[in-house]
Amino acid sequence: MPIPTGSTNIFIALNYFNYYTEIEDTFIRRRAKNLFLSPLDWALIEMWQDRGIPLHIVIRSVESVFDVFDKQPPGTRTIKSLFYCREEVEVQHAEWMKSQAGKSDGSDSGTDQFSDEAVAAHIAEAIDSLRTIESSELKEDLSRAVERLEELAANLTGDAETIDATLGDIEKLLDRAMLTNWDRVHLKILEKEVVGQLRAYKAEMQPEAYKNTYDLMLLKRLREEAGIPRLGLFYL
Repeated sequence: MPIPTGSTNIFIALNYFNYYTEIEDTFIRRRAKNLFLSPLDWALIEMWQDRGIPLHIVIRSVESVFDVFDKQPPGTRTIKSLFYCREEVEVQHAEWMKSQAGKSDGSDSGTDQFSDEAVAAHIAEAIDSLRTIESSELKEDLSRAVERLEELAANLTGDAETIDATLGDIEKLLDRAMLTNWDRVHLKILEKEVVGQLRAYKAEMQPEAYKNTYDLMLLKRLREEAGIPRLGLFYL
């Protein structure tokens, strides 16, 4: 299936599992060593995915960075993290966006793969997951999220983009709940851990990029601890 040109459509059409694993496999293959991606690397991939940067742009950027690296004398430098590819991703994505300017997205939204049955099952699974979470701090917001998901499930329109936007709003509700109601002492510990993981890269990052990465990594930790699933159709 051709990749749609609209950023929202790309976000919907790309397969979540493939997006992450293809980038990881490419980096490890070019690195030529068994090297696990760091939390920062995963946060970067998640940021690229959330922005709708096409998979082929990221893959091509990683390949380009290593093509240049391979021409340098041995021992000149070492690429230890996907972080070193971030600037090339931004450059190639900007060039790609310019090339798409003025092009029509067409009538095909790229969302046909999401049948009402698949979406309904995805929402039902999310509801079941949220109901199993035992957290006094999040109880009220979890109930609100479940109610909104049940309402959404009862009124599916077949418009995948609208459904995905609603799921995103519910995710934001849960994100705010975790940041506001989490045990303050434990939250401070998590915040310090994330700061520590980013310390080596902070000087090389723009303030906005640093904040976005920090927020992504912190929320990822909170979701993992609480057992809160991702809701967007990208995770279907």
